[in-house]
Formats: sequence, C-alpha cells, structure tokens
Amino acid sequence: MAAEQSPAALAADLQAFTQVLHQRGVHAALGYLNQRTTHRYTGVFRFDGRLSRNVVLFDRYQPHVQQGNDVPLVEAFCSLIGREQASLQILNAALDPRARAVDTLVISYCGVVIYDAQGRLYGTLCHYDVDLCQELVLYLPLLEAAGALLYQALHPAC
Repeated sequence: MAAEQSPAALAADLQAFTQVLHQRGVHAALGYLNQRTTHRYTGVFRFDGRLSRNVVLFDRYQPHVQQGNDVPLVEAFCSLIGREQASLQILNAALDPRARAVDTLVISYCGVVIYDAQGRLYGTLCHYDVDLCQELVLYLPLLEAAGALLYQALHPAC
C-alpha cells in the first residue's frame, strides 16, 4: 500500500480543486478530479429510496455529458458506501468479495460518502469504470474533502 499524501500536497490539491469549482462549476470540478484517475466516470450520486440518483456526471470520453442514469441501489457500489458510511475502493469486482452483493457491470470503483449540511447521509462522490483501473490510495483524502465542497456547491442555500 502506498504512503499517505503529505498535508501540504493535500492542501495544494484541495486549493486547486476549490478554485476550479468556484470559477468553472461542479461539472468542471468533476473533470478536474477525473484527470487524476484512470477511471472513465466521475459522479455525484444522491440516495433516494431504492435508487442512486445521478446529480452530475463527468465522462472522460464524452465530456459534454453532464448527467448520467439513475441506478437501482442493488446495481450500485454506492449502496455499499451507504450501508457502511465509509470510503470504498474496489479494484476488480470479479475478485473482490464485497462486490458479490452488487449486480453491476462496473469493474473498478472508488467512492466516498457525502453528508448533507445537517450531517445526514446524502450520497456519494465516486469514480467508476467497466474496465480495470489503478488504485487511488493517496487520493482518498482529496475525494473526501471534495465531496463536502461539492455538496455545498450543489446546495448553496443549505
């Protein structure tokens, strides 16, 4: 397992992310995060009953797309994050026993919890792909911080 990112490097990455978020918006901020991974998709999903609703999506191969499909929780790794309320990384769903609980075509997934302004479970910020992708150990603290900032940007009145 790789060493953790230094606090100074995390602060610099978070500052750059925040600048993109405030100057260019949520979709561009997801694009910024997507550049730091090998995953095709980066998205914010909101829990809604038995669905994981896509709020905003960045697709590396179709960057003009800004929203994806909603997904039943039984088909989404987001459901595992919601259940455990903890970050989750699955490098290869075919080999990871946690993936057996989810009926999906996604092979690689990395996601973090997003809480609302009152500290309740809101949804996830995640990277995912139907192909194998690289591990993102150093990157999880940035994703966790970005999730809170994205929620604030999507719900400025909260």
